[in-house]
Amino acid sequence: MVVLVASVIVYIYQRKRVLMTQVEERQHADSARQDTILPPTDPDLIKPIEAFMADHQRGAALIADGVRTDVPDDVYQALTLIVQAMARGQAVTVAPIGMMLTTSQAADLLGVSRQTLVRLLGDNELPYERPRRHRLLRLSDVLAYKQRRHVEDRMALEEMTRQAVEDGLYNDSYEMYEDALTQARRGEI
Repeated sequence: MVVLVASVIVYIYQRKRVLMTQVEERQHADSARQDTILPPTDPDLIKPIEAFMADHQRGAALIADGVRTDVPDDVYQALTLIVQAMARGQAVTVAPIGMMLTTSQAADLLGVSRQTLVRLLGDNELPYERPRRHRLLRLSDVLAYKQRRHVEDRMALEEMTRQAVEDGLYNDSYEMYEDALTQARRGEI
């Protein structure tokens, strides 16, 4: 009886491991797939769509072959961003992102190296899970961190600008800043 129970536990553990690997591979494959859409060669084709979407913020529907389907507001907003970019002559890349990200995916989203992200994880700047060997991050946590960093960077820039104005340096030339920096590096200031 004990051997049978042990065998069942081993089987369940192995099966769970196989399923987890398949889920991780599927998430990675889904998030790795990207489609780049080029804008139309004739910009006049997309201008009426852009104008329509600007006038109608919600309540959109698709109609094809006599069948109507309502478009959720979140999807409509994404389509609006795509149309706006294409109207400006820009190509658009659409890449699905899973709700759980690998460290490489999170680093790409934040625009930092994977090593920098790992350091942030070690400094407890971002929460992560480690269901097995690899660290996984929630998309919502990564986006919240990105927003928080944006706000912090903006505040730091505003403080530096305020301090420069207060010190009367705001209208100084680039050469004056360069000279001051050189003096500070030499320890002359």
